[in-house]
Amino acid sequence: MIWTAFSLPAVSPWVSALLLLVDLAIRIVVLGVIPGNRRPTTAMAWLLCIFFLPYIGLILFLMFGNFRLSRRRRETQDAVNLRILEGTADIAAQVPEYEGPAWVKSAMELNRNLGYFPVLGGNSVELIEGYQESLDAMADEVSRATDYVNAEFYIMSSDDCTDRLFRELEAAAERGVRVRVLFDHIGSLRVPGYGDMIKRLKASSIQWRRMLPLLPVKGQWRRPDLRNHRKILVVDGRVGFTGSQNVIEPSYRNKKNHKIGRKWVELMSRLEGPIVGTLNIMFATDWSSETEENLESQLATHHWESFSGGSLCQVVPSGPGFVTENNLRLFNTLLYSAKDCITISSPYFVPDDSLLYAITTAAQRGVLVELFVSEQGDQFLVHHAQRSYYEALLKAGVRIYLYPKPLVLHAKHFTVDSDVAVIGSSNMDMRSFSLNLEVTVMMIDREVVQQMHTVEDHYRAISRELNLEEWVNRPVLARYVDNVARLTATLQ
Repeated sequence: MIWTAFSLPAVSPWVSALLLLVDLAIRIVVLGVIPGNRRPTTAMAWLLCIFFLPYIGLILFLMFGNFRLSRRRRETQDAVNLRILEGTADIAAQVPEYEGPAWVKSAMELNRNLGYFPVLGGNSVELIEGYQESLDAMADEVSRATDYVNAEFYIMSSDDCTDRLFRELEAAAERGVRVRVLFDHIGSLRVPGYGDMIKRLKASSIQWRRMLPLLPVKGQWRRPDLRNHRKILVVDGRVGFTGSQNVIEPSYRNKKNHKIGRKWVELMSRLEGPIVGTLNIMFATDWSSETEENLESQLATHHWESFSGGSLCQVVPSGPGFVTENNLRLFNTLLYSAKDCITISSPYFVPDDSLLYAITTAAQRGVLVELFVSEQGDQFLVHHAQRSYYEALLKAGVRIYLYPKPLVLHAKHFTVDSDVAVIGSSNMDMRSFSLNLEVTVMMIDREVVQQMHTVEDHYRAISRELNLEEWVNRPVLARYVDNVARLTATLQ
């Protein structure tokens, strides 16, 4: 039943009339406001919410309907974009020689136009599949730092697995290295032990800030679910790390996870070469957004060089600071360009129409498309919304592999033919396309692609392939829950 003023307890006729007028006014106004600059599916979800629950729906829309960052943050991002564009004009004009498919060059140009960073050659890439191994690799590099360490992670926690990394950060700061740490306020706050980590940071010489903090008493307020989801570590501008992994033990300090043996499976990349400078600019931009401190030397681009040889790499920033949904456009471009095979690993695969059409079209035109997802997700609504797309994917010919529970395949990467590998913090869902600040790295090197194929081979060896007959015959109640969850997908 639709909740209107008539649903309220008996009140005076004048109050009832006033409430009815307000009710109708809300419905009329939102019809002309909500569809502006939103996907039709997102607009329709909000309109349904408000039409069924006008007052509650309107309050929720006012809290969660605006996905834009503050004007100051947008102006900071715009200023940095302009500096990058101007400072790298010569480099962009001298793109390292590339003799591969034309569609790869087209993707490079797309990324440059949307994210402003040029493609840079002369890089080395190492993929790190082990969870503790990547934490140790980061700690090793911090222990060798001489100038600065810039760390930015969605979730940070001081625990047994991360203790060495924290100790190395503390030791580096004590010996005069400039150590800066950013972590997402709400992302980290939800983890047990948050208070202990704050005490540890306060007791150290580390400079640290919360990203996108929600502290109303300090005047810091915005849409609560706008989050900085990036994972970046840069040491001395010499080496950088990025990928899917947060700085926390693999069960996320959750007692239930420990009890059932649920652990997160990740993939990180260790990078050397000119590309590290672009990761550092992303950190410097986020740091200045939180502190208003201008890391001028680390925003400079005049000293960059793009060498021949090595891996061609390009950083693609995305988030509410960019209105063009850079990651989604890149993903769609690569999917439509594939000739032979696409392999995707995504913990939260809840595509919009454009991405769903891109992946199913690829399969329907004969490209081998594989999708690795968790057999059992860690987020109820997102997992069931994801499941609601399996039937369409399977009917199109996409091969779906279920990574065995209780493990959570949290790695975010994909390969296209033998030419391109993509890794970063971005999921393939509407939250990562519109609401989260993300970092993605496109790597153009057949040796790197082969490294990622080796990881994918490991996933395939331990996963179970889902077949269409099994899926269409799943219980009716399961199908119902999946479909209901799908209605919330555009608002998640």
